[in-house]
Amino acid sequence: MATAATAPQDGLPETPESVVVRFAGDSGDGMQLTGGQFTLSTALAGNDLATFPDFPAEIRAPQGTLFGVSAFQINFGSREINTAGDAPDVLVAMNPAALKVNLAALKPGGLIIADTGAFTKRNLEKAKYDANPLEDGSLGKFDLLAFDISEKTIEAVKPYGLGNKDALRSKNMWTLGLALWMFDRPRDPIHDWLKSKFKSKPEIADANIAALDAGHAYGETAELAGPLKQVHIDPVPSKPGLYRTVTGAEAVSLGLVAGAQLAELPMFFGGYPITPASAILHHLARLKEFDVTTFQAEDEIAAVCAAIGASYAGSLGVTSSSGPGIALKTEAIGLGIMTELPLVIVNSQRGGPSTGLPTKTEQSDLYQAVYGRNGDAPMPVIAASSPSDAFDVAIEACRIAVQYMTPVMLLTDGYIANAAEPWKVPDPASYTPFPASFLTEKNAQDDEGEGVFLPYKRDAKGARPWVKPGTPGLMHRIGGIEKHELTGNIDYSPDNHQRMTDARKNKIEGIAVPDQEVCLGETSGKLAVVGWGSTYGPIHRAVDNARRKGLDVSHIHVRHIWPMPANLGDLLRSFEHVLVPEMNTGQFKTVLRDQFLVDAVPLTKTSGQPFQIAELEEAIGKYFDGIDGNEGGQVSVNDDQLPHLETGHDDGSLKDQASPQSQEHSS
Repeated sequence: MATAATAPQDGLPETPESVVVRFAGDSGDGMQLTGGQFTLSTALAGNDLATFPDFPAEIRAPQGTLFGVSAFQINFGSREINTAGDAPDVLVAMNPAALKVNLAALKPGGLIIADTGAFTKRNLEKAKYDANPLEDGSLGKFDLLAFDISEKTIEAVKPYGLGNKDALRSKNMWTLGLALWMFDRPRDPIHDWLKSKFKSKPEIADANIAALDAGHAYGETAELAGPLKQVHIDPVPSKPGLYRTVTGAEAVSLGLVAGAQLAELPMFFGGYPITPASAILHHLARLKEFDVTTFQAEDEIAAVCAAIGASYAGSLGVTSSSGPGIALKTEAIGLGIMTELPLVIVNSQRGGPSTGLPTKTEQSDLYQAVYGRNGDAPMPVIAASSPSDAFDVAIEACRIAVQYMTPVMLLTDGYIANAAEPWKVPDPASYTPFPASFLTEKNAQDDEGEGVFLPYKRDAKGARPWVKPGTPGLMHRIGGIEKHELTGNIDYSPDNHQRMTDARKNKIEGIAVPDQEVCLGETSGKLAVVGWGSTYGPIHRAVDNARRKGLDVSHIHVRHIWPMPANLGDLLRSFEHVLVPEMNTGQFKTVLRDQFLVDAVPLTKTSGQPFQIAELEEAIGKYFDGIDGNEGGQVSVNDDQLPHLETGHDDGSLKDQASPQSQEHSS
């Protein structure tokens, strides 16, 4: 975490406005750590930024293999940054496999920094190279800076008595030092971090600092022609305040704690380790001073049931998982809906089905969130659009859960959970408290005027009272079998079940959510690009670029997935065409068509990678090519014209494709 205070900035940003750097190597090369520390330095330098960690599902894949490559991409600049960037300007490749896996993404003319010490015959064979690409001319369209980083690292740490194997563990620090020099970043914060991390082993800290400084000195003193230049990027103009870097998992955790504080409740978190949701448990375990209890259960079912029990006892129950774990929690979520207790469920989505792609991102749990329970079991669903947005969305989930006595599902995904961006720490006083209310007295009278307790007597919002167990005179029955609409006693009668089903449905549909706003553009026009979740960044940038070209396109991004904003249907119908990009096979498109009868058209991607800005720009361009080429300015977007992102292609390019509808759990 980086923290910095900023003051108002004057003047225009210098060129280049932004740079994209990707660090890539073996999963044991420390690329995530390298990227994280470069992110810290970038944040302290005042640049806006967005990151994308991309790593294999295996704990430690075989060294030098293509499927064991780990990468960390950062886009930073002196202007607003919405995504981790499309094509890198600089690729740092620590071995042949890292080069092969990531080369296709590099911009023509981009800079490759390669460690020749790792380009051995064996490593080249593992990466399926017939010849050394650093020597055969195949990298001619790129700038290439290849030298023996391994040897230089060993030389730098030699005074500390480390063997070659241990010395090479500092190779990522040498590389980080060079990157810090390239982009005019200070080393002091990294020095401090290393001393803190290896406080009990100062010789290891000193060796890593020596490697870092050696890489920096190499950039300063090496007499290199051509590609290695120092680039300075000015701080981004920003409002005064306290800023820090934050990942989506951190922001969710802090938002849950803030939500519990605003509800004036202790928080109980029941979780079970699963990628990429485990980080929420890790972060919350460090926040006990805010009356947070964390419980690592023996399985997913125990985790959610413990959270429901905590809510019954008067705490705010919270649980989290990813798609496979949410599937296991489903019956208990139905119990929370039947008992009408507040519960927040965080789903950090990943590629599926089953255990699928544990470390890759996807948005394919939308059907599961909105519809995926037995019986008619309605539940509010909201989605975060970025790492920093996850803080406010977590507070909103807590508010709805407490005020409406219901489970709420909060959707993030692997990209949001792992990615980092600057976050202006908000003023706590700017949030309106929503203190929970517990019933302490009987809430009705019988025919004789005696007080009675009706546990399912609802308030104006449709919420039943919340009663702490042990409250005198308010003993009541709770469980998963259908209850009488007032007394809470078991009642199987047809009319009662109809009324209770309607009451639960009406309560959720009646939740007050803000009207939908247009993020960018007009409130009517030719094309609305409608997104949800982590597609916000690339959609926003692509729509902005298209509008700069004069295209009549707007960006609408939906936070409240269920129930939806009351004005959303009218807003969508005010556009001639609606395009819905999402990282699944078109789930939100189906929900929009079902609810509003609009001809929403899907743009789908299920490669495990986020959308690129260029992909969305091309799709928008195809729409306007079709509109402009149609007599009278009208177009019926049929299957042949449908812009659809075809999956399974290494180049990730847009294709015209017909559409029929126009890790294992790891600790």
